[in-house]
Amino acid sequence: MKDVQTDAPVSVVSTIRFDDNTLGRKKRDELKALLESCRGQKHVVVIQNYPDPDAISTGLAHRVISEAHDIHVDILYAGQISHPENIALVKLLGIEMRRWESGLDLSQYQGAVFVDNQGTTAGPIVDALQAAKVPELIVVDHHELQNRLKPGFSDIRKVGATATIFADYFHEELVTLERSKKEHIMAATALMHGLRTDTCGFIRANPEDFRAASFLSRFVDSDLLAQITSQSRSRQTMQIIQEALASRTIKESFSIAGIGYVRCEDRDAIPQAADFLLTEENIHTAIVFGVIAQGDLEEAIIGSMRTSRITIDPDEFLKEVFGKASNGRYFGGGKKTAGGFEIPLGFLSGGNDKDFRDMKWKLYKAQILQKILNKIGAKPDEKIIEDE
Repeated sequence: MKDVQTDAPVSVVSTIRFDDNTLGRKKRDELKALLESCRGQKHVVVIQNYPDPDAISTGLAHRVISEAHDIHVDILYAGQISHPENIALVKLLGIEMRRWESGLDLSQYQGAVFVDNQGTTAGPIVDALQAAKVPELIVVDHHELQNRLKPGFSDIRKVGATATIFADYFHEELVTLERSKKEHIMAATALMHGLRTDTCGFIRANPEDFRAASFLSRFVDSDLLAQITSQSRSRQTMQIIQEALASRTIKESFSIAGIGYVRCEDRDAIPQAADFLLTEENIHTAIVFGVIAQGDLEEAIIGSMRTSRITIDPDEFLKEVFGKASNGRYFGGGKKTAGGFEIPLGFLSGGNDKDFRDMKWKLYKAQILQKILNKIGAKPDEKIIEDE
């Protein structure tokens, strides 16, 4: 196996254009050279702990590209897939992924690839990979630059979805898509779904995203895509949305809701609740948060932010509100119109006694709400904290 240099400079955030795609061809050539040097290796593709369609689809796309260069790939995530559309995406397209557990032997991999994240939403896996001294080879993402990883190749662009970037790789024939190959049809169908969801049904798409969709449309299995997108909301999701409506605090056109303890398998209901709160009249920003715990992942406050106001940058907003840990990792971040945060509870994690959990939640909710209200310059009603 050949050694791979991982100290190449990280690229600046850029914009893709299919009509004059100098950047796309440059990135294609750089990535192709790196993959050629890795022939015969085994890589791990890391996606966010609770993967969304953009993460799942780009993990699959990278696998297709890697296999064309004789590289075996495992797609790895640390949380759980719970959204009905995500479950349908994985099952209908037969996407094989592995759930990370603390005992997994990572020494089998010669390189780590990160798609639709830069390590900040896959913390446990990043820590384990770094402990195992697995080189960070590739980052492909559309979120704001996070500076946690030092990959040999980085492609971070201001587009609506990471799926747009992978569509560009296929458009520039890093691998030539063929309708006669099932794996190519599956990849294109998954990418179209990832692109559609991350741009809110193309409402927030830019010209690059539309060009990507136009290219992918030649290879998409429309019947499969229709099945994936026709999944209904679960009863548990509807109950969480109801809880968000009942518990929301409205200040300065912000709608903020703490929904208490949430089962790990219902975690994807949090961003859905934020999406729903944003539809209320005179609301331009919605934030929903709750406490989640599962297995090897310690108890944490998980939250989602959605905004329709162009002057609010979710990445900047959440980083300023929640700051960062002692290791320099920010607790929150995001992209245009959307963001998320995850705050580990450490020593205070655990405990099944209802009174104890209620007491903890009262403290958590008050602290989170106070930080957000301080950021937007609003004062809490006196009873918000006292009457929890």
